[in-house]
Formats: sequence, structure tokens, C-alpha cells
Amino acid sequence: MPKHEFTVDMTCEGCSSAVTRVLNKLGGVQFEIDLPSKKVSIESEHSVDTLLETLRKTGKTVTHLGPS
Repeated sequence: MPKHEFTVDMTCEGCSSAVTRVLNKLGGVQFEIDLPSKKVSIESEHSVDTLLETLRKTGKTVTHLGPS
């Protein structure tokens, strides 16, 4: 599966929980959250646009860094 890296403006456990919640709801993803560096790595067949849209549902600022 393709792996993509994103920055998400997370400042606390609540923020990372919100990211976990929206990604689990989307389904078909494996992901790792690095809260101190504000990065989320996602393995998924979903398009980058779908992943960005899903992450933005948290209300946080999201940037696609590219394939990892």
C-alpha cells in the first residue's frame, strides 16, 4: 500500500485522538501518529485528496508532505 506523510497541527492527546477517530472511521488505513513532531504517516489505497479531506475533519491545519 502507498504510504503518505502529513503534518497535522496537533498540540495534545485530544488532537491525536481526533485524528485516530476520523482515520478509523474512514477505514482501510494503517497509520502512525508522531505527536511531538506533529506528523501522521498513513498507509492506504485511498487518494491523497481523500486522506487530506478526512484529516481536515478534525478542524486542524493539514499539509501533505509527500510519499514516505
